Amino acid sequence: MGYFFNLLKRIDRILLILPLFFAFISIVMIVSITYDGENMLNRSVVVQAASYLLGYMAVGVALLIDYQIFARYEKPIYACALLFQLSVYTPLGTDMNTGSLAWIDLGIATMQPSELVRILFVLIFAHFLAGARDSLVSVKGVFFSVLYAAPFLALIMKQDFGSGLVLAVMCVGMVFYAGIDGKLFGRLSAAVLIALPVFYRFMEKYQRDRIEGFLHPENLSISTTWQVHQAKVAIGSGGLFGKGLFSGTQKELNFIPVQESDFIFAVMAEELGFIGGAALICLYLVFLLRLWRISGRAKDMYGSLIVIGIVTMFAFQIFENIGMNMGLMPVTGIPLPFISSGGTAVAANMLAIGLVLNVGIRNKTINF
Repeated sequence: MGYFFNLLKRIDRILLILPLFFAFISIVMIVSITYDGENMLNRSVVVQAASYLLGYMAVGVALLIDYQIFARYEKPIYACALLFQLSVYTPLGTDMNTGSLAWIDLGIATMQPSELVRILFVLIFAHFLAGARDSLVSVKGVFFSVLYAAPFLALIMKQDFGSGLVLAVMCVGMVFYAGIDGKLFGRLSAAVLIALPVFYRFMEKYQRDRIEGFLHPENLSISTTWQVHQAKVAIGSGGLFGKGLFSGTQKELNFIPVQESDFIFAVMAEELGFIGGAALICLYLVFLLRLWRISGRAKDMYGSLIVIGIVTMFAFQIFENIGMNMGLMPVTGIPLPFISSGGTAVAANMLAIGLVLNVGIRNKTINF
């Protein structure tokens, strides 16, 4: 235990404390959104608070286990992660009235497997790439990397396009950091862009509508365009200091859609104004910089790639969610990390922080 307590002395205290600020903001905004004039501690608020408590417990467990141990069990973790993702096709699977079979119903709560599977995937893909760095200068090497990730990408994309998109961006970030040849990366990127029209034809109608809405923001007959328009009105009407908590008119009149999740940033900007939105973005910047700092100090490529996968995951989700609230990115259903309501997402995000802190405290050997 003495060894472990010496490790804890190296922990990034700022990164450990930042989620408390996110938790406070999240719970306050969810209370503002769900308050019915009588009861503030409704189910959404209690679940969010409990998820943060469970998340900090997950951080503690993650710190106990040397991250290098996970490398030894790459194949079992790969199999277990795939089986867990496939659990939505068992009798436990449910679509949560969204039309997409992406959750499992545990009776007392529902869970979205993709949130936790992404974290498991980072652990195994980082080990795979750490051992395949020399081969990433060839098409063959990149092909095997894509093949390794393909089952996860296919399953998650089919179940939830937003989650699948996050995983795809994580893969690109990790492969790029692992040392893919620059010219090869450029050619492959060009090939993907050329193939986009083909992918578009195989998308679901609601996915095509989201792209059409982004390309034609003036056409309010498209549902997603109308949603983004209302979010932009809310953000603009908030001004510098906002209308105050519980006082957002766009929110109270239900013009802003999916207020607790996808468009919670618009609610926050309307009620807390530019100052509130900017403060949250600054917290995110500090958060991402602390993660990046740990990635550069890891004692091995495996540790660095774990952190890079997690940094990429958070950075893309933050950029995409705030961007779609402002009409700068297509609507994808990607929640705002740590702020949007969602127990599984919060717990998984906290587990991800635990893994990053794990890499950080083990960046060198302790000598007695």
